[in-house]
Amino acid sequence: MLELIELRRLFGPLIAVDGVSLRVEPGEVLGFLGPNGAGKSTSMRMAAGFLAPTSGTARLGGHDIRTHRIEAQRLLGYLPEGAPAYPDMTPEAFLHFVGRVRNMSRRQRLSRIGRVCERVRLDGVMRQPIETLSKGYRRRVGLAQALLHDPPILILDEPTDGLDPNQKHEVRGLIRELGETKAVVLSTHILEEVDPVCTRAVVIAQGRVVSDGTPAQLRAVSPSGSLDEAFRTLTLASRTAS
Repeated sequence: MLELIELRRLFGPLIAVDGVSLRVEPGEVLGFLGPNGAGKSTSMRMAAGFLAPTSGTARLGGHDIRTHRIEAQRLLGYLPEGAPAYPDMTPEAFLHFVGRVRNMSRRQRLSRIGRVCERVRLDGVMRQPIETLSKGYRRRVGLAQALLHDPPILILDEPTDGLDPNQKHEVRGLIRELGETKAVVLSTHILEEVDPVCTRAVVIAQGRVVSDGTPAQLRAVSPSGSLDEAFRTLTLASRTAS
């Protein structure tokens, strides 16, 4: 459903992403893990068609993001880093705007907005300006727009950023549920997201994939079975190699 093929991105002399390849099928929640600056967000922006790769490409539902971007993006729900939105809009107005951009009828918009707002718990703030909302609520507005058109592919960049512990628990449960039928990529640097949410874990460091397997296989990198230790071992080895 989602395939990254030798994605590479240079910013001047800096190699931000260096030949990332992976494939995600429906029914998978892939944890895309790495330290800050590893290339996670850049990879996700290229996969979503919001940043042109220097080389390589991504395919969504068989559509090449470089040559058939609109067809590919119709299949995608994307929560970018920071979840930008129009601050003077209310969540209700913003979601209607997103629905119109996606050519949804008013009836479809009303039905889907009601459904996604219930799932991400936006009741009570729907007519409040987005600029007045807490970081956690703004993040939930971003998640709602990603889910609005019920896409088969989701790319979620730090979806629990800014949420309190109870909200994180709720969002993780939602992602697990969505991952039963959709292809989900969850980009994060928070290792505690892996076990309760992900069926697969890919570690990226220095712009390269250094590990790809189940959470149990990732733990096996560490003699103690510690996820933190395995993560440190892999990312340190990548720095030493470079």
